[in-house]
Amino acid sequence: MTTADPDSTPDLTPAPGPAARSAFRLGVLVASVAGLTVLAWLYRTGTLTTTTAVYVTVALFPVYLLVVASVLSVWLGYDKGPTDLQSVYRSR
Repeated sequence: MTTADPDSTPDLTPAPGPAARSAFRLGVLVASVAGLTVLAWLYRTGTLTTTTAVYVTVALFPVYLLVVASVLSVWLGYDKGPTDLQSVYRSR
């Protein structure tokens, strides 16, 4: 009796379509606007100094957007495993 290799089973989940692409773009846009709005509100109320606001905008805001994009990509089905990667060869 032989057992099937779990890595050789085909992936039956459908690929994300145009609706997922649109939802991803909209989600990143909403997260960007919301993040900048909170940052502006915190600066306006005096919670953040100018130096802190610049630091948050330059150093932490891109990390926030990366986390948002990662969560959205997994939620919308863009996450792929290492077995889904294809080799790329340059033709001579």
